[in-house]
Amino acid sequence: MWKKSFLVFLFSLSVQKAALDCERVRKTNELPSPSLHSETDTVRRGQNVSLSCLQQNKSLEITYFLFRGDKRLQTQDGKGEPVTFNLTVSEAHDLGPYKCKVQVANCSKYSLPFNFTFADPVTAPVLNISVIQTKTDRYITLRCISFNGSLPINYIFFEKNITISPVISKDVRKPAEFNITKSNTAEVKEYRCKAKNRLPDHAKYSKPVTIPSTGGDCGPFCLQLLLPGLLLVLIIIILVLAFWMLRKYKARKAMKDSAPRVCRNIPMEAGIYANVCENQADEKPVPGLEPKQCVSSAQDGAKYSQEIHYADPVFQQVAPRDQENSNNSKDGYVYSELVL
Repeated sequence: MWKKSFLVFLFSLSVQKAALDCERVRKTNELPSPSLHSETDTVRRGQNVSLSCLQQNKSLEITYFLFRGDKRLQTQDGKGEPVTFNLTVSEAHDLGPYKCKVQVANCSKYSLPFNFTFADPVTAPVLNISVIQTKTDRYITLRCISFNGSLPINYIFFEKNITISPVISKDVRKPAEFNITKSNTAEVKEYRCKAKNRLPDHAKYSKPVTIPSTGGDCGPFCLQLLLPGLLLVLIIIILVLAFWMLRKYKARKAMKDSAPRVCRNIPMEAGIYANVCENQADEKPVPGLEPKQCVSSAQDGAKYSQEIHYADPVFQQVAPRDQENSNNSKDGYVYSELVL
């Protein structure tokens, strides 16, 4: 019986000693509260992160616990060095809060809560440039915007690889603007911009945009701006001319097909024809002469056919006509007939 009482006494003594040691540790601050931190508190969905729990007392053997809310996730033992907990943040409940607990014997301390936040990475921004040209200077406005990514987004403008603007932060989805003035020189200018939000190592750059050099007037730059309009006007003119020539060709071909091919072949719908060879059909051909050729002309309103037949004139002597009895008349007339 006395042995059992002795064991109870020893156990209670050890408990009292541990309580006294824990109270001493608290009073002397030998076990301060740990700190819990991560390289970033802004993460993407599905991103792997690391949480480090650090205890300043490097002489004690400490047990570290990681909690998310009231749920214990991981346990590690360490001495003198911070411990690292690795996890993946995929859902909203993975954002936290997280706490780190350190324990020595029966004494324990908790860290302050730590939370993550979700953010979407920015996409490559788009750079637009507008230029107002004068005889001596160019007034340039640079506009840069990323259409995706969590706000706020910070923008910086570059000329080649040199920063030319301060950081311009945008809390709304609107382009950042930066105005510069440049003198007209023969040097070609190249600009680009960078967009970055709270996500580390996810900055994106726009494609470079080049402004041609000028020599005091618009020159190649104005030509570059006007070239698309000039090409459009030229294409329209070519189409109109092609359509007009096609209609004219069809009309001429139709009139040519409807024109008469032989003498006295006069279709009513073709118009009025003047037949020069009429009254010659019954005449007898002159020996040694070729037959007379017919010249026909077609009249359709105020326009004439383009089909023309040519004839060679032939002169031949004929008998004189009867002369009137007149005192003023003279003898010896010679008559010739013009044959077409």
